[in-house]
Amino acid sequence: MSEVPQFERFECAPGLRLQAHERVSAIHHENLLHRLDRLEEMMERLERRLWLTVYGVVAVILAQGVQSFLVVQP
Repeated sequence: MSEVPQFERFECAPGLRLQAHERVSAIHHENLLHRLDRLEEMMERLERRLWLTVYGVVAVILAQGVQSFLVVQP
C-alpha cells in the first residue's frame, strides 16, 4: 500500500528551453576553451620568437665587441 504512483514524464516548453540553453552554453564553453588553447599556442610561439630576437641582438653586440677587441690587439 505504500506504493507511490509513477507518473509519466512529459516535456514542457520551459524544460525544453532550459535543455536547449544548457546545450548552447556547453557549445560556447567548448569553443571558448578551444580559442584559449589556440591563443596560448600563439603566445608561446611569439615568446619563442621574442627570445630568438633577444639572443640575436645580444650575439650581434658581442660579435661587434669581440671584433673591436681583435682590431685593437694585433
